[in-house]
Amino acid sequence: MDVNQVELTISAVQEDQYPTDQQPEIALVGRSNVGKSSLTNVLINRKNFAHTSSQPGKTQTLNFYHVEEALYFVDVPGYGYAKVSKKQREKFGKMIEHYLTNRDQLKGVIELVDGRHVPTDDDIAMYQWLTYYQVPTLVVATKVDKLKPSQYNRIEKQVRQALGMQAGAPLILFSAQTRLGKEQVWDWISQQTGVK
Repeated sequence: MDVNQVELTISAVQEDQYPTDQQPEIALVGRSNVGKSSLTNVLINRKNFAHTSSQPGKTQTLNFYHVEEALYFVDVPGYGYAKVSKKQREKFGKMIEHYLTNRDQLKGVIELVDGRHVPTDDDIAMYQWLTYYQVPTLVVATKVDKLKPSQYNRIEKQVRQALGMQAGAPLILFSAQTRLGKEQVWDWISQQTGVK
């Protein structure tokens, strides 16, 4: 998709702040610093539109990015951060869970994992949770420009195994530097939302 228009519509903390125009939404989840902002920026052809937080775990809102007035990317706060209190994490987990299980406009979730490492317990828990609730999920392994192409098959196998992915479940290797995987991610988004 060729993106010319995008805006941050709202940073929401509760349901009554979510957009009301019924357009399809794709949520992006993953650990802090896994590359959600980088993926968003590559998909929308902007350098620094989605900002990387200087402090992991600082983003505590659902950020709705309106793309081409046709769909929303919803940036979900990163999990696995240490500096946030347990109470805050729980409150925050409830907000995310409520959004992911009750939002009719949500057409799919992109879960980002760091392609350079074995998925963490948090990554695995999130994938199992999305599978349990039957949320259409695309796994994107980021930062693969740091690896040799000869390692790609091993990475894919490692991620699939760790997450317990079924054969055929979608997994894309991605690099914000080389833009590897960008078109495939857009293809999946188009399939889920009907937006071309």
